[in-house]
Amino acid sequence: QVQLVESGGGSVQAGGSLRLSCAASGRTFSPVRMGWIRQAPGKEREFVAYIYWISGRTYYADSVKGRFTISRDNAKNTVYLQMNSLRPGDTAVYYCAAGKGSAGYDCWGQGAQVTVSS
Repeated sequence: QVQLVESGGGSVQAGGSLRLSCAASGRTFSPVRMGWIRQAPGKEREFVAYIYWISGRTYYADSVKGRFTISRDNAKNTVYLQMNSLRPGDTAVYYCAAGKGSAGYDCWGQGAQVTVSS
C-alpha cells in the first residue's frame, strides 16, 4: 500500500515562496501521474498541477501558471511544488495525489496548509 506524506507548508507574506514536498512510501510505487490539488476554506478542491512520472511532462492550472513549478525525483519517490509569487488567494490545504491512469487519483496525502497573508 502506498502512503503519501506532504511537508513544507507554512505561512508566508504575499510575494513570498514556499516549496512543498510529497514523499511516497510503499513496496511498489509506480504511478502514471502525480498531482497537487488544493482546497481553500469553503471551496471545492481545485487542480493545481500534475506531472507524468516517467516522461516528466507537466500541466498547470491557469491560476498558477508561471508562478508554480511541479517536479519529481524518481529515485526518491518524491514530487515537489515550488510556489513563487504567492498571493492570498493561494491560501489552501494542498494535497498531493498519485494516479495509476491518465485521469483521477487513487491515493492521497494528508494535506499541507499554506497560508499567504497580504
